Order: sequence, then structure tokens, then C-alpha cells
Amino acid sequence: MQWWNDFLSFFSSDDVQTALTSAVIPFVAILVAGIVAAAIGRGSTKRLLTLNDRETRIAAVATMIGAARRASVWNTLPLPEQQHADHVASEADVRVRLLAVPGSGLAADWAAHEIAAMKKNSVSFSFQAEQSLIEFRDRMVTWQARPGRARKLFKSDLESWAYEDAQNKSDIVSQQQAWAAAQVKNETGS
Repeated sequence: MQWWNDFLSFFSSDDVQTALTSAVIPFVAILVAGIVAAAIGRGSTKRLLTLNDRETRIAAVATMIGAARRASVWNTLPLPEQQHADHVASEADVRVRLLAVPGSGLAADWAAHEIAAMKKNSVSFSFQAEQSLIEFRDRMVTWQARPGRARKLFKSDLESWAYEDAQNKSDIVSQQQAWAAAQVKNETGS
């Protein structure tokens, strides 16, 4: 108990009170202010970076949608506009691939496939072409908002298209082999 009384008498002495009010309390106040300022600065920087990333994603997706809009009316565009639209589409593809978003490569591959299909189907611009453009727009906006969820859809579409392409290539190969066999048969039979 004596040590407690000694501590209290030491703490209440004039020398200790002067040291506390002139050095310790200002040091603690400056330290707390620095920590609060660092926390505010860190939060502001994070918000700024998040906003910048979001704006970059929006710009890339908007450019990709613009390229798809041009692809849906590809057949009606004059040659210089087609060349410009190809340039814009390839730039949009690169922008999407360079985004620091999960699945940006899959999204760019999916968009490139869809844009190529729109170009091919633009000969007969119809309600279906407009629906394809609307679906393209909605899927890209969904990917921009929630990349993880849309990435799964892109991946499944790309896998099904790869399977269809493999089937078509094997059909073409078998047709070529049948044609070659028929040609050989016709040459030997003639």
C-alpha cells in the first residue's frame, strides 16, 4: 500500500505535472491526429482508386458495346466505316483484356465471338439482330457490375461454341474425305 501512496505523491508533484502537460499530452495528441489523418487519407485513396477502376471498366464496356452496335449494321456501312469499326472493335478488345477484373479475357473472347456473329448476320438486319445487340449489351453491363457471376456464363458459352466448332470441323473433314474418295472412285471407274 505504501508503494501506491508513493506513486500517487510522485504523480501529483509539480515536476511530473509540468512534464505531462508540456510533453506527454501534446505527443499523444499529435500521435492520435497522425493516425486519424492516415486513416482518412487511406480511405480517400481507396475510394479514388475504386472510382478510377470503375470509370475505366465503364469506358471499356461502352466502347465494346459501340463496336457491337456497328457490327449489327455491318452490311450497311461503307468500307471506310467498316475499317474504322474494326479498329474500334480491336481497341475495345484490348481495353477489356487489360482491365484488372477477373474474367476480362473471357469477356473479351466472348465479345469478339459475338461481334463476329453480328457481322456475319448483319446481311439480314432484323428483329433478331436487335435482340442480339440488346443481349450483348446486357451481358457486358452485367459483367462490368458483377464480373464473377458473368464470368461463369461467358465460360460456358465459349466452351459450347468450341464444342460446336469442333463438331463442324470434324463434319467438314469427313465430307472432304468422302468427296476425295468419290473423286478417286470416279477417276478409277472412268
